Amino acid sequence: MDVVVELLWKVTDGLLQLLIQPFYYISILFIMLLYRQQVLMERKLFSVRLHSWGLQAWRTFIGGLAAGIGVSLVMAFLGITLTSEAIICIWVVTLVLLLFRVRYFCFAYAIGLLGVLQFIVDFFPKWQPGSFMGTIVGTVRELDIPALLVLVAVLHLAEAILIKKQGASFAMPLLVESKRGKLVGGYQMQAFWALPLFLLIPAQTTGSILPWTPLLGGDGWSGGFSLLALPVVIGFGEMTQSLLPQQKANVTFKRLLLYSVVLLALSLLSTWWSPLMIVAALASVLIHEGLVWYSRLEEQQRNAMFVHPSKGLRVLSIVPNSPAEELGIVPGETLLKVNGIMIHSTEQLHSCLRMNPAFCKLEVQNLAGESKYLQRPIYAGDHHQLGVILVPDQNVSVTASMKPISIYQIIGMRLNTIKRTSLSDDRPSTEMENQAAIAIAESAATTDMDIPDPVIRYPWDK
Repeated sequence: MDVVVELLWKVTDGLLQLLIQPFYYISILFIMLLYRQQVLMERKLFSVRLHSWGLQAWRTFIGGLAAGIGVSLVMAFLGITLTSEAIICIWVVTLVLLLFRVRYFCFAYAIGLLGVLQFIVDFFPKWQPGSFMGTIVGTVRELDIPALLVLVAVLHLAEAILIKKQGASFAMPLLVESKRGKLVGGYQMQAFWALPLFLLIPAQTTGSILPWTPLLGGDGWSGGFSLLALPVVIGFGEMTQSLLPQQKANVTFKRLLLYSVVLLALSLLSTWWSPLMIVAALASVLIHEGLVWYSRLEEQQRNAMFVHPSKGLRVLSIVPNSPAEELGIVPGETLLKVNGIMIHSTEQLHSCLRMNPAFCKLEVQNLAGESKYLQRPIYAGDHHQLGVILVPDQNVSVTASMKPISIYQIIGMRLNTIKRTSLSDDRPSTEMENQAAIAIAESAATTDMDIPDPVIRYPWDK
């Protein structure tokens, strides 16, 4: 009973620690602004809102809260040794890596690099530099790298589950340029979750002792325990032209799950056989980086899915609460006939819909290649394309290309984008195009993978 009471007091103290830390609030605000900017971009590109930024932010808040509780419970039984100096050391390395590439803003890279540094400094046990450098070296030597890598593995396991459950709901359609220079449809999938972690750590206290012995930490738990609040942000970013969002989310889930299991196994084994620590640290960085490059290579080698076939028009996305959603049309399907006439362009689609302004009959080819026949009345106020967002034709002027980005480019992106879109050279540029390109730049600046970089494309630039 005394242990339960003390745990409740520790949890209350941890909640107070979390509430007085600004990082958790900043993370939630950052996520809300990210989704709001995505909605603005959708309006600029498609003149309609496809997502609700408030609903998206609420989903990530609930998902992050559930994941934070789950990771905290798992780590309570696994155990971890963490000090305030270690936390500062981890975050300093993380922020330094952020200066090189945005997607390096991840504990997998920071803790893996610290493991390599610890392996190097342990080769020189007599090296004891003085002053500030000595403090840094001492902190690195005292880091419990296996336990920190276990935390990385569990965090990525939580991320994999969140991607499986929520990843597809954050997919945003984009107009991109394929490897052959043609315009195709694609999806950018990016999401962030703020996790409030409450980590049990061994401490010399006068209170009760845990009724169980955590796997890691050794004899340190014999003197009592304390609770440390640690807000963490996890997230992912993927770009796909060859798969549906849910298919891409499933693939990402399986790969992150495998990464988590391998890293967890190596980290736990390194607690019993220390030479494996450097293997686990290198795996944390190299496998994570390998997954990024493999996903990119895979997209380059696959054929684009969201292109118009020889017959009909392919669907890229569906407007929520629209006639198309009511009829059961889904992304990836193909509109073959409208009111009995085969269509090959958006102009034909509009013309066929105007043939009978009160009713429409559709022949749609589903993802299995089979035809289904749909019909519905048309009411005043319905979307002019029944709520269907089609794969782009070759006359679209605003596209997104893929390129890596650094924090310096994020800072200067708005200015650079304005410069690109304001170059006239006697070429007309609408205000909508300028705003759309700026919106793409501002929204995409925070993804974990490669970033869609806005490019204005004019018909005469082909």
